[in-house]
Amino acid sequence: MTNIKALQWRYATKKFNPEKILSTEKINILKEAFNLTATSYGLQPLKMVVLRNKELQEKLKSASWEQQQLNTASHVLVICIEKKVDKNFIEQYFKRVKHIRETPDEILDPFKKSLVASFESKAEEEIHAWALNQAYLSLGTLLTVCATEEIDACPMEGFQPDKYDELLNLDAHNLKSVLALPVGYRAGDDMFSEFKKVRRPLDDVIIEMN
Repeated sequence: MTNIKALQWRYATKKFNPEKILSTEKINILKEAFNLTATSYGLQPLKMVVLRNKELQEKLKSASWEQQQLNTASHVLVICIEKKVDKNFIEQYFKRVKHIRETPDEILDPFKKSLVASFESKAEEEIHAWALNQAYLSLGTLLTVCATEEIDACPMEGFQPDKYDELLNLDAHNLKSVLALPVGYRAGDDMFSEFKKVRRPLDDVIIEMN
């Protein structure tokens, strides 16, 4: 499919076929797509839980107001943000830059010091909001890749993060859950798959400046 046809094909899947499981190849594509998503400064203050465990999925459903996408999906992807983005976290990023690109310290150090100072001046709530924005960027990437790979998905904010964190033991990883993305293949009787897309007219959302 072309990109536009793929985006027209996708929808927020409400009911998955629990008998159809995504292949390892498809899951690996989603992992790579998540890792390749754009993030501010390239810092990647994110991790993603890839879950295929029906018992846990059932528990996540209970923490998501009984939305059936959680336990009928092939897998559930949970996008998490780092609880702490500090000097050490930023320095680890610059170590990767130096290792991969072989960029000299004299070029990296001024930007590194500036970035550390910037984050040290931010309140915890401000860093949390910034990290959450990066999570939404990754969600957009995943949804687009799902569409082009003909993987059904349902982006979800409607869950209880504290319960997710407890069920997935995210505190041990210094993480906080912020978004969920059940993925798999749509059920044949999901009536939402037949609904026409409702979007504003193109000339109402695009401003041309020549």
